[in-house]
Amino acid sequence: MTTARVVEKEGFAALALRLRGEGINNIDLLTAVEQTPRTLFVPPQFAGDAYSRRVLPIECGAFLEGVDLAVRLLHLLNLKAGQRVLEVGAGSGFTASVMGRMTERVLTIDRYKTLVTNAQANIEKAGVRNVIVRHADGSAGMPGEGTFDRILVTAAFPALPRAFAEQLVSGGMLIAPVMISDTECRMLKLVKTGSRFDREDLFEVPYLPIVPHMAQAL
Repeated sequence: MTTARVVEKEGFAALALRLRGEGINNIDLLTAVEQTPRTLFVPPQFAGDAYSRRVLPIECGAFLEGVDLAVRLLHLLNLKAGQRVLEVGAGSGFTASVMGRMTERVLTIDRYKTLVTNAQANIEKAGVRNVIVRHADGSAGMPGEGTFDRILVTAAFPALPRAFAEQLVSGGMLIAPVMISDTECRMLKLVKTGSRFDREDLFEVPYLPIVPHMAQAL
């Protein structure tokens, strides 16, 4: 067995134990994570930390959240077969790949061309075929793309992003980080029922404030 394969097996086993300790026992989700080797998505020098809680730097000043937080957010989304998902902040492509294994179609966007190119390559290496990666400005929703069952945002807004909320189907869910103060960022959950939205404050997260417009140089 290769060293990378050992890192994957041991890393996933430790992660699964930690998640079960938090009450996360979703077999479909854990299977999708296990089938998506995280070492494919982290910079090579951080391969040993692929399954750690550490925040890992990637290109363009962006970062990967610790794997525990990534899976915790996917658990909260309650993903099902047949759903259409939008992810704002492609990052490395890891969460989009896991979601792709559980749903019908995932559109993931990023303002950085470098991250889009790298995420696309990572997703292809992982063998996931139903994820579309697009270079786009995610600060004002994705008009023209129709509605989504689930929307996951990984860049912090100053207030709940209503433009995205309007793109949810009835029964759909948005999970997004919002800057509560200059220093505190909290994940919020919004569930749409008809024309009504039910909001739930979740927990603090380390995300960076959203930057409008597509990056020109990167």
